[in-house]
Amino acid sequence: MKPPTKYEVRKPTKTLAGVTPIAVMCKPQKCKHGTCLYCPSLDVPQSYTPKSPPVLRAERLKYNAGEQVLSRLKAYELMHHPTDKIELIVMGGNFPEFEKSYQYNFIKSCFDALNGKKSSSLEQAKKLNESARHRCVALCIEGRPDTIVNNTSSIKELLDWGCTRVELGVQCLSDEIYKKINRGHTVADVIKATRMLKDADLKVFYHMMLGLPFSNKKKDLEMFKILFSNPDFKPDGLKIYPCQVIKGAALVNLYKKNKYKPYAKEEIQELIIKIMKIIPNYCRVMRIMREIPPEFLIAGTIRIDLRKDIEQAIRKKKIKINEIRFREIGFALRDKKPNETISNKIKLKVTSYNASAGKEYFLEFINKDNILFGLLRLRIKKEGENVRGAIREIHVYGQSLPIGIKGKYKEITQHSGLGKKLVKKAEEIARKQGVKELDVIAGVGVREYFYKLGYKLKGPYVSKLLK
Repeated sequence: MKPPTKYEVRKPTKTLAGVTPIAVMCKPQKCKHGTCLYCPSLDVPQSYTPKSPPVLRAERLKYNAGEQVLSRLKAYELMHHPTDKIELIVMGGNFPEFEKSYQYNFIKSCFDALNGKKSSSLEQAKKLNESARHRCVALCIEGRPDTIVNNTSSIKELLDWGCTRVELGVQCLSDEIYKKINRGHTVADVIKATRMLKDADLKVFYHMMLGLPFSNKKKDLEMFKILFSNPDFKPDGLKIYPCQVIKGAALVNLYKKNKYKPYAKEEIQELIIKIMKIIPNYCRVMRIMREIPPEFLIAGTIRIDLRKDIEQAIRKKKIKINEIRFREIGFALRDKKPNETISNKIKLKVTSYNASAGKEYFLEFINKDNILFGLLRLRIKKEGENVRGAIREIHVYGQSLPIGIKGKYKEITQHSGLGKKLVKKAEEIARKQGVKELDVIAGVGVREYFYKLGYKLKGPYVSKLLK
């Protein structure tokens, strides 16, 4: 493959959401509950296959977290992507279940790699990262609902690491199916974990699976209706995976006995379009489909870019979709929407809803075509005599820009003042709701931005007294 030309950005979609994602994989470790029916066991990180790209990279680097970070930084720089606003994603298993020393050293190694030097402690590494060249603006950890619920120190540990988002393996909302697929937790665990995480001001994403054994298309669709009508759930984001029959999974035996059949591509596409119509404006569908190498796939669709087909069908039929990623300005620019579609005549819209025993306010800058330029999540909850308020996320979309570089408003939205306007409006709402001090679950690399807005470090948060 030829290197990119001087001004060419190779694979520009990777940073169209305004950050540069780096996925690091932890070492192979079996889940303590056992193995789910559909999950392959192939001597690599749980649920992955030996030839999955992130596994190959991690194995080559002996699962060293820092070396994985450095490898991805180098790759992005060779492709001419900015690397100063990093979204770090820890994948490869139920990370909160690993031994404490491994967790600590893994996260510290990531920060040391971003900082370009080794620190004496994780706290020192995080402090250095506040002004480092490669700043961790978001940190995602994957885990199971029962691990969060049963480990009393899990929330504190997540916050100590600098985590801003947790992706929970939920898969479905049926205790009956959970039992049959050996999932190892209950719907009650999902509800409690979601509430615990949101009360700690973390973003909560669910991994959901379509076509599980003992389910069907009607049940799957109803599941998503419940997901966004029942305030016990209402996740901030989703990853949607159709169930596939993969080598090394117990599901292979059911398939060979004609007791299980995965959905066909056309069935998946039709179902996901129906699901996309349900998903509200405050939820982001981060991924559809998993990248399973064909040689490990026994049955199920191999169409990795199924999302592209789905979105083309949605646009052709002019179906209104409210989920975040479909509306982002970066993708509108990529798809060369006409000028009036990406006009800078934008307005601030506020959506409020009840979720996990709190009140959520979703602030978004949109234009007349519902194209999304920036968002903020504000959570308000009464705690005894006090009212607590916290910003759980602030994100301005569009092609990622290096820190300090100003963007031309009509062409690009980062660094154009939208973030400050969102924070000001959130402070106004919080003040009216009786909040005396507003907290922010800011990524370590975003703290400096909030310091300039009058916020001060308070434990894992940055905080500001509202006058």
